[in-house]
Amino acid sequence: MVNQKSTATTDIGFTHEDFAALLDKYDYHFSPGDIVPGTVFSIEPRGALIDIGAKTAAYIPIQEMSINRVDSPEEVLQSNETREFYILSDENEEGQLTLSIRRIEYMRAWERVRQLQAEDATVRSGVFATNRGGALVRIEGLRGFIPGSHISTRKPKEELVGEELPLKFLEVDEERNRLVLSHRRALVERKMNRLEVGEVVIGTVRGIKPYGAFIDIGGVSGLLHISEISHEHIDTPHSVFNVNDEVKVMIIDLDAERGRISLSTKQLEPEPGDMIKNRDLVYEKAEEMAAKYREQLLAKQQGIAAGAATTTESLGEEEIPPAVEPIEEEEIPAAIEE
Repeated sequence: MVNQKSTATTDIGFTHEDFAALLDKYDYHFSPGDIVPGTVFSIEPRGALIDIGAKTAAYIPIQEMSINRVDSPEEVLQSNETREFYILSDENEEGQLTLSIRRIEYMRAWERVRQLQAEDATVRSGVFATNRGGALVRIEGLRGFIPGSHISTRKPKEELVGEELPLKFLEVDEERNRLVLSHRRALVERKMNRLEVGEVVIGTVRGIKPYGAFIDIGGVSGLLHISEISHEHIDTPHSVFNVNDEVKVMIIDLDAERGRISLSTKQLEPEPGDMIKNRDLVYEKAEEMAAKYREQLLAKQQGIAAGAATTTESLGEEEIPPAVEPIEEEEIPAAIEE
């Protein structure tokens, strides 16, 4: 009887090595970049311990708890709460993994802004800071940049802090960590929705280039190309206009996708060359000439021969600069702050 008990005791021996082997058998293998469920079991002053099924509790530092600023772990986590975590790094010398919620939020934020860009959505956000190149806003928690050339306001940039602006997406590039937006393009689109081809508008000359004049019409810029100033040849727009001149122009094209408004005074001339010889007559007869242009345009669209209709000279794509200026590469800060 004694011998039997002794034999049984020997048979069920279970060493520390056996126990470790058993743990290894059922241990999950985690890699940086994995998203795993975990349960909060201990909150510390600057972080929290999370049970994700590893041999050692994983740790999430406070700076990885949210895309936004966090002063206390309790603002984000509660004891026994279960949620998803991103594995940020491999095990340290103690076998502990480092986790992040912030990275998951950034991934979802990029996904959301890509969706908004695909929908050509207009978003609104408050300016929280300005720098030499432009203004900074937050979109879905990401830091967005508005280049100075894409801010359409007469206010100094510094006075925009705290102001909410309508914005369109110019660039969404997660790989390069760039989120670029345009206030001007949002205003152009809104303005375009109220404008029509063939409409006469009053504007102010804001800039003159060799290829034409930029006209401010209600806060957005349209291009009066040199070929659309008069039926007569013009060597330079400077011979017809000065900066700050008030002008009457007709809209001949609206391109919301590119943010372009093309203008003409040539189509308003009662006689070829009147913009050079008698500008006041052109402005006086502007509505009458625009009405004729719209009739000819409608006839053309309907495929009706409308006699000797005035045709608009086609402008090569390369001749028309965008109403919204391009941005300099080095001006753009990162969307995710490290």
